[in-house]
Amino acid sequence: MKTLYLVRHAKAGWKDPAQSDFDRSLTKQGRRQAEEMSERLRKKGITPERLISSPAHRALETAEIFADTLGIERREIVQKIEIYEGGIDALAVIVRSLADEDNTVMLFGHNPMISHFVQWLTAKPAEAMNTCGIAKIELDCDHWRDTAEGSGKLVWYKFPERE
Repeated sequence: MKTLYLVRHAKAGWKDPAQSDFDRSLTKQGRRQAEEMSERLRKKGITPERLISSPAHRALETAEIFADTLGIERREIVQKIEIYEGGIDALAVIVRSLADEDNTVMLFGHNPMISHFVQWLTAKPAEAMNTCGIAKIELDCDHWRDTAEGSGKLVWYKFPERE
């Protein structure tokens, strides 16, 4: 069995109207959201073996806060541009290429694709994920390469109390 945590980046803002979408940063509220959600995971003893993030600033910043809280070195975060640019197929390729020694992986991305990926993995309708929402998905397989549409089960979905 493999476990995949899909995390939508925390709340971001536009500091400068000329700023690119890619360079958007977390707001104070977004930083609080990431701290709250990562602390919830820490209290449950959840420490993924791999963190994978979109390199867009707001997603990477969210991943860094989670890494800090969960005791993972920031340099261990794998950045994949495909999370920012791609669709379901791109996310599926990333998951299928994971090393089998990693049984628990956390992927940080963006809406609407992260919500669509939850739906694709579980073959069940899924609501749009809230900012810094986390979906825990168990995959009934021994190898990441076997990840397919409908191969996952949504165990839980949590999001910050202060939206």
